[in-house]
Amino acid sequence: MRNMPFEVQKLAGAVGAELLGIDLSRDLPDETVAAIRQALLDHGVIFFRDQDLPPAAFLALARRFGTPVEYPFVKGIDGFPEIIAVAKLEHETVNFGGVWHSDTTYLETPPMGTLLVAREVPEVGGDTMFANQYLAYETLSDGMKRMLAGLKGVSSSAKADVTRTREDRIKSDGTEKARTPLSAEHPVVRTHPETGRKALYVNTAHTARFAGMTEAESAPILNYLFRHQISPEFTCRFRWRPGSIAFWDNRCVQHYPLNDYHGHRRIMHRITLQGDRPR
Repeated sequence: MRNMPFEVQKLAGAVGAELLGIDLSRDLPDETVAAIRQALLDHGVIFFRDQDLPPAAFLALARRFGTPVEYPFVKGIDGFPEIIAVAKLEHETVNFGGVWHSDTTYLETPPMGTLLVAREVPEVGGDTMFANQYLAYETLSDGMKRMLAGLKGVSSSAKADVTRTREDRIKSDGTEKARTPLSAEHPVVRTHPETGRKALYVNTAHTARFAGMTEAESAPILNYLFRHQISPEFTCRFRWRPGSIAFWDNRCVQHYPLNDYHGHRRIMHRITLQGDRPR
């Protein structure tokens, strides 16, 4: 990409790119921030290597791209309520968020994006996968698109509890809201507010049913969509190193942290950015 303050190297054909030659700890000019945001819109998820960003600097970086918001179920780290630790310790077998999902779709206004920085990672394992939900929608048949048009999905935080994706973190670091179920309805197909493209907006971690239907009635179509939207050709896979950062667009990308490093420690810091009501 010519005349850009960094090099863009695609990670896969469908989604994801590494941005090379940029130091995020510096005071970035507005033009660079705009170019990073455009790369996010172009690729769905962008990655940076070898970044030295202690919590204050990490939070300052996030604020250049939006408004950080607190996670509803887990307390932030000391002094930084907007930053949560995403951790799996040596004795644990369940990882936080260990299922395909878009973050917190059970909120009325789910986050626009998420930034995740690696603090400690295992020597091998603990990669994260991402899936392009524009392609998930665009590759559906015209008949399926017509059927989904106008449908809303009901997302529930209780469904994530059932998958045990955050049980240990709630026990150790849970907020007062941790046991209060949250629920929201969103279009099954949402239109991205910046790109104007349509994306499939259901996910197996949170979407329990279609509005106006029972879970049993919804299950056949939802289960098909859950399988379809993570087809290998829609995905990329990122291998972490300490100081690596991923910044993904929750409006059009899902992610899945692999749980293949039992007996080892993986510590990440996460910030989510305020979004808007899906339409």
